[in-house]
Amino acid sequence: MNATRTRLDATRWHWQHGPIDLILSADGEPAAVRAAYEACWTRFVEVLPELVGELKLLRQPVPADAAFDECPLNGTVARRMWSACHRHRARFITPMAAVAGSVADELIAAFARAGIARAFINNGGDIALYLTEGQQYRIGVFADLAQYSGARLPDEPPLDANLTLDAAMPVRGIATSGWRGRSFSLGIADSVTVLARDAASADAAATMIANAVNVDHAGIVRRPASSLKDESDLGDRLVTVDVPPLSQPLIDFALARGVEAARRLQADGSIEGAALFLQGRVRVAGIQQSGARITQRASIPKEAPCSKYAAC
Repeated sequence: MNATRTRLDATRWHWQHGPIDLILSADGEPAAVRAAYEACWTRFVEVLPELVGELKLLRQPVPADAAFDECPLNGTVARRMWSACHRHRARFITPMAAVAGSVADELIAAFARAGIARAFINNGGDIALYLTEGQQYRIGVFADLAQYSGARLPDEPPLDANLTLDAAMPVRGIATSGWRGRSFSLGIADSVTVLARDAASADAAATMIANAVNVDHAGIVRRPASSLKDESDLGDRLVTVDVPPLSQPLIDFALARGVEAARRLQADGSIEGAALFLQGRVRVAGIQQSGARITQRASIPKEAPCSKYAAC
């Protein structure tokens, strides 16, 4: 398979190479932007072959007793994946939990040069940012992208919230996970969006927090990951494929478990904040402390003042 790139408009590109599917954008001096894109493309075409070469190890769980300097991988992206997941090793996790964010982090480095004001790389919703002083991005927030399943996304879809991130904040990575997403989840969260200092950390943490949003209920449908996708890194572990309408107490209980996991990660510096969503209910951890500015459309309970972050 060959890597492809298509210009979307004056500042945005769509690049694809196998399962890696990116939207990129950069602003700055034209010559610097062109040079950054070319440097990024050169690195982009190398990434997938590198990952495929270490795929067997990448699908193996990070050992609970592994020291940080015991990474068995060689490539820079692969090692970033392993490092981002190492802090979560007490529970089952493989480096694949951080693959999208790690790729975005690797490629955003091409834009860290004179003449570039800001840039982003959106790898299927996991986003790496480059921001210079005075620059910012506004991230569009959807409550449920599943509502557009099988239909064309409107040119101006209604946003549930806007999240504004500026250069003065430590956040340079955003990632979302949940059972409705493109990756499997052990939990029942519609989505969990995490803000972190890099996209790899956000990616791994979003996976773990989404897994923690969970409850026992006979109506929840789970299937072995291996029955849904050949050679899944989750093996025969049960992943969520359907969640029926739940009672309010069960929703609140499941979200509380996720918030507890998010607060632990915020306390140890792994993340800057997280927002968790399940069947119309929202809970947050650390969003206010992160410095993110939020504009909301929907009415949110006072104890959870935010909306759903599914970055676009």
